Amino acid sequence: MNDLPPDPARLRTILAYLDKQLADEETVVTYLRLQRDTVRQALAHAEGEQPTQPQPRPSQPSARPAPATPRRRPSKPFQLERRRIPDGPMPTAVHTADCHMAGEMTHSVNGVEARLAIEDAGLSVCAFCRPDQQLGLDD
Repeated sequence: MNDLPPDPARLRTILAYLDKQLADEETVVTYLRLQRDTVRQALAHAEGEQPTQPQPRPSQPSARPAPATPRRRPSKPFQLERRRIPDGPMPTAVHTADCHMAGEMTHSVNGVEARLAIEDAGLSVCAFCRPDQQLGLDD
C-alpha cells in the first residue's frame, strides 16, 4: 500500500475508514471470545467437569453481544437502501419492504416517496424484488 494520496484530506478519510474497520473487528473478536467461552463451559459440563468462569482480560472491557433480532418488516411498503460516504449516508437503491437483498442501512418510505426516488432522484431499483413493478413504473 505504497500508493497513498499526497493530500491530507484523503489521508484523513482513509485513516478514519481504517479506524472504523479496526473497531468493527474488535467487536467481532469480543463476540467470538464470548462464544468460545460458552462452548468451553458446555463442553466441561458435558464431560462432567466443574465449569470455570472465564477470566476477563484486563485490557478488554467486558461486553455482551447484541441479541439477535429478527428483521422486522417496515410499516411502509418500500425501503431506500443507503450507503456510507464521507459526507453521511446516501440513498442508492429502492427495494420492497420485504426484500432480503437490501443492505443493513435502509429507510422505510411510502409509495410516493419511492416513486420520487426512482423517477426524480434516479435511484436504481432492486433487480430481485422489482419495486418498479409494484409502483407501475416498469416499461
